[in-house]
Amino acid sequence: MILDGQTKVYGIFGYPVKHSKSPTFQTAAFQHLGINAVYVPFEVNPESISQAVESLRVLKISGVNVTIPHKESVVPYVNELSDEVKVIKAANTIKNVDGYLIAYNTDWYGFVEGLKELEPTIEGKKVLVIGAGGSSRAIIYGLLKEGVDKIYLANRTVERAKKLLNEYLQHFKVVDKIIHPIPLADINEIVKEVDIIVNTTSVGLNDEDFPLFNYDFIEQRHTVVDIIYKETKLLKVAKEKGCKYQNGYPMLIHQGAKSFEIWTGQKAPIDVMKKSLSLHY
Repeated sequence: MILDGQTKVYGIFGYPVKHSKSPTFQTAAFQHLGINAVYVPFEVNPESISQAVESLRVLKISGVNVTIPHKESVVPYVNELSDEVKVIKAANTIKNVDGYLIAYNTDWYGFVEGLKELEPTIEGKKVLVIGAGGSSRAIIYGLLKEGVDKIYLANRTVERAKKLLNEYLQHFKVVDKIIHPIPLADINEIVKEVDIIVNTTSVGLNDEDFPLFNYDFIEQRHTVVDIIYKETKLLKVAKEKGCKYQNGYPMLIHQGAKSFEIWTGQKAPIDVMKKSLSLHY
């Protein structure tokens, strides 16, 4: 790699951000296609997010990804919101066009493309989504775009799940016939009715975390996705039962690939990006 006056700078805003895998696979993609660019992590304190966004204009940084906890807080400081950001109310990608900042959300796309590696056809499926936070909002957006038949949205506080439903009613017709908010305690009852199980919460990050529901109800026919970047208890059970299963890496790679394409206008080299992380899923 040669750094010169023409080198474009990309990066990621997060707090913390040292653990991010994005610099590894985005840099691999730039190098593979011969693009004169670097990708670096920017640790941004939440109190400084407005200055961080302004720095994109001042320093002529070409674009950034945005991760926890900034996905919602960057939205007021950009010039334009893509259609999906208006619905999801969170952005994970910003493109700088001569100081004009456009915010996108590629998380929904990353989830859908990752899931299609297991389930090529998502349309008509019944899905259990656990958690009603930012990741869940993006995932549900993707599932609705793909035409799923039903989404059971389970959350510790059902009111938060109902709030998400009411907000999405403003953008999707008859979504109240598709999304069904339920308490976590009801998961055991409806697992038998769904095809796909998705955990969007942080439960499972620590080995001592209690199960989200009774994992004995998981059947071989289920497809199980946990967006945490490890083999959680949920995924271990899915593996033992012979289910199709997936951790958070496919979503990570595909959302990053979409960001790459938004920035560069070139097709992302997915295989190169996966290989850079030694991913074999």
